[in-house]
Amino acid sequence: MTKHFPSSIYGPVKSWRLGWSLGVDVLCVDSICSFECVYCQLGKINRVTAEREVFVSTEKVLTDLKKSDWQKADVITFSGSGEPTLAKNLGEIIEKIKELTHKPVIVLTNSTLLHHPEVRKELHHADKIFCKLDAWSDETLRRFDHPEPSVSLEKIITGIHHLRHEFDGFLAIQTMILRQPNDFEIEELAEIFHLIKPDEVQLNLPTRPIPKKYFVETRGNEVEFDESFTQLKTISKAELEKIRAKLSNLTKLPIKTR
Repeated sequence: MTKHFPSSIYGPVKSWRLGWSLGVDVLCVDSICSFECVYCQLGKINRVTAEREVFVSTEKVLTDLKKSDWQKADVITFSGSGEPTLAKNLGEIIEKIKELTHKPVIVLTNSTLLHHPEVRKELHHADKIFCKLDAWSDETLRRFDHPEPSVSLEKIITGIHHLRHEFDGFLAIQTMILRQPNDFEIEELAEIFHLIKPDEVQLNLPTRPIPKKYFVETRGNEVEFDESFTQLKTISKAELEKIRAKLSNLTKLPIKTR
């Protein structure tokens, strides 16, 4: 019996950064990522890997796209059920979707595969890339993001730094603040941001409830939350603003909070 997989296209959903965003999920056979972040809205990553392969065919993505309300979207966003750069056909899919829709393409990446030149080359077809960078040390990386063993902070920073110099589009850093960093940690983070020199830094708080297990609806924020979900404790928005102000002063970069 042939297993039925969900549509690789979802939404459009409202995004505070992007307007109406149509999601593209190149991993929708399962939850697949090189991280198991403590705040992940997918709930559980069933396949933790740093190895690339084709999970969803390009033909399926294009078929699903043509059945969707893509015309109503402001942007096309690659995110979905894990880390999109794990898909070997990512570059091909981006190219074909741009040819069909003529809409801006955004890729949300956890940055773990950006040290591979072929991954960076595929991302050049995007208009905007949002790169996750949560940690200022390998210890915080392991604590917050629970990476696949081959992943290191050095590889992540090196990959983003190379992409910054090679990519002509808009590059943002997304950083989830899970606790109050001390002054030294803020300075360490500022030094990393200054090295990369992104167009923008986005500081976020882990406010989304976390389900116990993965189910595909969580990718588009359409799931009904219940009391079995976990809610992480977080700092206040006022405390986040103080961090933003310190980082802005140290880096002179555009730093935003929600």
